[in-house]
Amino acid sequence: MDKRERLTRTIAGEATDRVPVALWRHWPGDDQRAADLARSVVEFQKTYDWDIVKVTPASSYLIVDYGVQDVWEGNLEGTRTYIKRAVSRSLDWTELRPLDPARGSLGKQLECLNLVCESLKDDDAPIVATIFSPLAQAKNIAGKDLLTRHLRTHPDRVHTGLNTLTETTLRYVDALKRTGISGIFYAVQHASYDVLSEDEYKTFGLPYDRKILEALPGKWWFNLLHLHGESPMFRLCSQFPVQAINWHDQETEPDLPTGKSMFNGAVCGGLSRWQHVHHGTPSAIREQARNAINQTNARRFILSTGCVSMITSPLSNLRAVREAVE
Repeated sequence: MDKRERLTRTIAGEATDRVPVALWRHWPGDDQRAADLARSVVEFQKTYDWDIVKVTPASSYLIVDYGVQDVWEGNLEGTRTYIKRAVSRSLDWTELRPLDPARGSLGKQLECLNLVCESLKDDDAPIVATIFSPLAQAKNIAGKDLLTRHLRTHPDRVHTGLNTLTETTLRYVDALKRTGISGIFYAVQHASYDVLSEDEYKTFGLPYDRKILEALPGKWWFNLLHLHGESPMFRLCSQFPVQAINWHDQETEPDLPTGKSMFNGAVCGGLSRWQHVHHGTPSAIREQARNAINQTNARRFILSTGCVSMITSPLSNLRAVREAVE
């Protein structure tokens, strides 16, 4: 059974030869150059033969051309530290303008994706491009605390900015249609009760997320929603038009069986990126993988972690994740 058939049957709840499996990670330093990021992603795939190829750029790639600056300071997740924001006063939201996806950072990411698609043309695993939600982009543009303050004190100005970020993202999605990807990894960070109230997310997040996800082309057969953080608004987001949902199921509710009961597609997780993949052992990973497979009856389930794996996790543990489904 090839990877596309395996995933298609998994999404539909049908029996497969084995459970699909995938890990992904950041590539600090390499994520600043299209060719280097592409090479790292391709080598990672050729080493482990995952069922999904998730291309992970720096979180700033969608917004760096608005004037933000970030640096690599050694974070274990491989994420960069923001040292300059593009919004410091509420009026700045109204001064953002849509970006051209063929130029600057967005153009470099399109180049990277084309290189990955060309290098893996004989691998039938879906290649998925990472897109951060407009609200997540806004958080990186202004900083978490300032964004929260502005959306509560100057909501109209924030909406103006979110509309601009959404327009840029839609232009980028349109450009992605001309690459060979099979879908997107859509990262939502604010559909969490620890971050916003449900009413706030319905006002500042949900409409923009729906606009982007509903614009995805039908030919993209594998779109994965990532709900970041604890206390996700899972039931609300389970209605999004995606084929799979990934969340921190080992650290927060819902658990895998409950998540499956609220969503028609595949649930993706089962392993803790810290407890199992980073600090654990191969035997502990194999045991947890068996538990997750049993909990889901090996149907509508993709074995993974709730978020990116650490850049220094033991290679023996990565190999154990891949081998756990064989």
